Amino acid sequence: MSVGHVARMLEEAAIPTVIIAAAAFRTRMEMMSLPRVLLTPNPMGRPIGAPGDVKGQTGVILAALDLLEHATESGSIEVYPHAYRSGA
Repeated sequence: MSVGHVARMLEEAAIPTVIIAAAAFRTRMEMMSLPRVLLTPNPMGRPIGAPGDVKGQTGVILAALDLLEHATESGSIEVYPHAYRSGA
């Protein structure tokens, strides 16, 4: 079962979701018609940020929570504006 399927199941149970994904997956995320997606410039396998980069990871999580709170329509895709940082 993919992350997209799990997100849709949670949404059907009235539990809102935000998928955080590497921007390299943008086309796939658009095709999946997910409720809310935050795309980051980070490499695959590290969509939230580099190990030890607490500041960068916190920024991504806060952006995801902001998207969760303010998205006005299903299928919202936002791009995290800050560059990948390779560590603390």
